[in-house]
Amino acid sequence: MAEFSDIPDAIDRAKAAVSERADLPGMSLFEHLDELRKRLIHSALYLVGGYLVAVIFAPQLYSLMQAPLNDIHIQLNFTHPADLVNLRYIQIPLVGGAILASPFILYQVWLFIAPGLYQRERRFVVPFMFSAILLFASGAFLGYHFVFPGMLKFLIVKLSGDLGIHPIISIEEYTSFFFSLILGMGATFELPVVIFFLAMFGIVSPKFLWKNMRYAILIIFIIVEIITPSPDIPTQFAFAVPMLLLYLLSIGVAWWVHPNRKRKKEAAA
Repeated sequence: MAEFSDIPDAIDRAKAAVSERADLPGMSLFEHLDELRKRLIHSALYLVGGYLVAVIFAPQLYSLMQAPLNDIHIQLNFTHPADLVNLRYIQIPLVGGAILASPFILYQVWLFIAPGLYQRERRFVVPFMFSAILLFASGAFLGYHFVFPGMLKFLIVKLSGDLGIHPIISIEEYTSFFFSLILGMGATFELPVVIFFLAMFGIVSPKFLWKNMRYAILIIFIIVEIITPSPDIPTQFAFAVPMLLLYLLSIGVAWWVHPNRKRKKEAAA
């Protein structure tokens, strides 16, 4: 239980980080609020631009969604006259537009938090942008090409065959299922980016992450159990290994950006 005693320490470190950065020369409260308004407006404009592009290519995006079902010869159905309007002009364009606009929105987030960073920390903007986009794309790719088709084959082909039940899948339910899994996988792969900020602010340390690795492994296998309904061990390990590697990568990221390492390096110079 000793590891759980580190949680209050992490909270104290978060408070200390906020207090320390409050002393940085920067903008006043009203200037921060004005900056927030500016970033929100810019982000909204990028989102609208992404939405307009996604509306144009919505049929092609739908084809990508339908492809996993084509492989198992399942046709979608709609139960409400407005389902297709919702799919064509709301769900697909909003999600597709948000993904297209996400690099620009991330940059707006960085511009907003940059005044609260030290000069040496602001140079991480390029690694932050590159890694956030690459990790999300990797998680979404893994989910689309491996996790999602595997789930459909197990849930629809195998179980419906075993029970002798004909599947009738609505567009609304399939779309929600598709987006939740693909976006969830992409978000899961953002773990190193989250650790990047927590470690840079001194809230978590490589030592903390290493000491709590067994709990991280437990949580990872719980997530894998949820997203991979196939019960065989090799399949579960195939999805758990990338997540474990991401956690180890997060420890390396924490070591790289943690303030203690820089202090020791400056003291030794």
